[in-house]
Amino acid sequence: MTRHHPDSLSLMEYSAGNLSEPHALCIRLHLDKCAQCRCQVDTLDSLGAVVMEKQPKVSVSGTMFDDILARIDSSTEPRPQVKMQPKTSLLQKLLGEDINNLPWKRQLGDVSVLDITGKFPGQNEQVVLQKLVAGGKAPAHTHRGTETTIVLQGMFSDHKGVFSQWDFVVLTEQDEHKPVALGSEDCITLSVLSAPVKLTGTFTRLLNPFIR
Repeated sequence: MTRHHPDSLSLMEYSAGNLSEPHALCIRLHLDKCAQCRCQVDTLDSLGAVVMEKQPKVSVSGTMFDDILARIDSSTEPRPQVKMQPKTSLLQKLLGEDINNLPWKRQLGDVSVLDITGKFPGQNEQVVLQKLVAGGKAPAHTHRGTETTIVLQGMFSDHKGVFSQWDFVVLTEQDEHKPVALGSEDCITLSVLSAPVKLTGTFTRLLNPFIR
């Protein structure tokens, strides 16, 4: 069961087709498993269709955004007609093989990475897969920009709580954390970064000039 979800604004941008391809992928992976967010997107899609049909007569009021959010919050039942592509198929289409068999590169300590930015030509963000070995700890760090992450396998904990498979999290310059992989399975995440992370540990911060 997913506990951490995209916010309403992100779902609206996804429904409107305004997100970059990497960010849309993160939300799509979450939607595949989260009936609550699928229901919200379904409602947004329906509202968007109505707006487009009546576009010549529609005027945008100052309360329109709040009205839409209220409609979303009132929709609690998942709609079974929404058919999503299986996650395994979507990931394998992107990566070409199982995530555990990828050519991982050891970065620091318990962390391995694989930069897949090249799979998204024309995008400004960095797209990276990160693997934290079971029971391992990532170096303490903050962010120079925004990091959007979806958990693909396993789970980790940080100052915001416990994040399990298909949970969604957004971190900013205000967040400093040191993720710890929980359980007996390696934790693998997919992250979209607007800027490189910034290591904050006593010794690891010396490596910041070498981090892309």
